[in-house]
Amino acid sequence: MKKQVYVDDSPIHGKGLFAGCDIPKGTVIGVVKGVAAKKDGPYVLWLNENEGIRVRCNLRFINHSKRPNAAYYDTLEVIALRDIRQGEEITHDYEQ
Repeated sequence: MKKQVYVDDSPIHGKGLFAGCDIPKGTVIGVVKGVAAKKDGPYVLWLNENEGIRVRCNLRFINHSKRPNAAYYDTLEVIALRDIRQGEEITHDYEQ
């Protein structure tokens, strides 16, 4: 069975997270795992102005796009916003 996601070099920035197989819209791609963060830094996902998580799983490699194909939810799940094709980079709009 193919892995759902994998990390590779990204044309957007550094490393990126890519679909290892076709991922249908609405699929849970993963759940953020990490530790509490009080200061900004690499791989910190801000939940609100005062609460952040330093992501310690492969989801930390999701890069920014104004046309994202995935989103972080309050449950810390990352969900496919549309069908994602095998080999496509998984992206999120950091500004939303």
